[in-house]
Amino acid sequence: MFSAMVKKEFLLVLRDKQALMALFIMPAIFILIMSVAMRDIFSQESVKFNLNVMDNDKSFISKKLIKQLEIDKAFNIVGNKDSDFTINIPIGYGNEDVSNKSKVDISIKNSLKSDEIELFKAKFLKHIVNLKLDIINIRLREFSDEAANAIGSVTLDNESLFNIKYNEKKDIPNATQQSVPTWIVFGMFFIIIPMSTIFINERKQNTLSRLSSMNISVFSITISKMIPYLLIAQLQMILMVLVGMYIVPLFDTPALVINGTLSALFFLSFSLSLGAIGVANLIAVSANSTEQATTIGGISNILLGAIGGVMVPKFIMPEAMQDLANISPMSWGLDGFLDIFLKGGDIFMVLNESLMLITFGLITIGISIVILNKKMQKGL
Repeated sequence: MFSAMVKKEFLLVLRDKQALMALFIMPAIFILIMSVAMRDIFSQESVKFNLNVMDNDKSFISKKLIKQLEIDKAFNIVGNKDSDFTINIPIGYGNEDVSNKSKVDISIKNSLKSDEIELFKAKFLKHIVNLKLDIINIRLREFSDEAANAIGSVTLDNESLFNIKYNEKKDIPNATQQSVPTWIVFGMFFIIIPMSTIFINERKQNTLSRLSSMNISVFSITISKMIPYLLIAQLQMILMVLVGMYIVPLFDTPALVINGTLSALFFLSFSLSLGAIGVANLIAVSANSTEQATTIGGISNILLGAIGGVMVPKFIMPEAMQDLANISPMSWGLDGFLDIFLKGGDIFMVLNESLMLITFGLITIGISIVILNKKMQKGL
């Protein structure tokens, strides 16, 4: 009898193709959009500044300055229409006299932030100083090759002055590492839509009452409804991971790399799906209509996501908000996935989050069974 009930649930789930596809298509699209949109924000590479250069001097020095800007990957020479900064090199700027007072004029768009402007000034200053050193080198060579060589050896190139190394086990994710677990978590919790529709329709059609009259317990009814969604949740996770690994890189965005173990990934995914199904079950049995269930479920998911680091990454939240995030089950799942993707986590590393999700899921499922049992006894 139980296997027949499970088969019935699979048939009902597969019948609602629109809701089922939404569980897969919606998070996949969001992963793609958010990964590409946040690519530069999470990137450790240098930012690019769009420059429009107007060379009124046409001297060797001015041409050398423009050549340096073209080589520097931080600058992108564009037309005036697309530029953020307009560089105007005045006539006489190329005078090799060190005391030359000519200055480069820079026009800046008003929409730029102060930190962007300061970063631009620091990078542009490096080229101006290098150019001045070249002029000094040229002038000194007329008197002393030794002094000229000493000046010529001075450089403001970063790689010559210091080394920069990024920690391979850094706790800050890139755009893909943040987007994939975020939308896995958020997508799983949206199973409330198909689950509530089926649950409430069966209750209105007295299907649950007929099953109860056949001495089928509320526990068995609930468990049979959970099995299809446990499978769907794992398929969701697999699809989202594959999107991060193979689709996102096609848009010049870092590919997802699973540094942890697959056993940890599937264990955490099962735990998360149990927690999500628990919330969906609780809302489905408590609501009186599909509209009510969808509204309550949507609002609950958005609140849990906002608190738990789905809408805004936890690492940029204030410390008080990071502490508050720990009350959200979405935060537990997100932390577990980040441990796997960033830190090479195994089952033991995600055990705490997984057990919290399992406990949360069992409690919410238990409450939903009690509520459904009372409603069926009242004939609701």
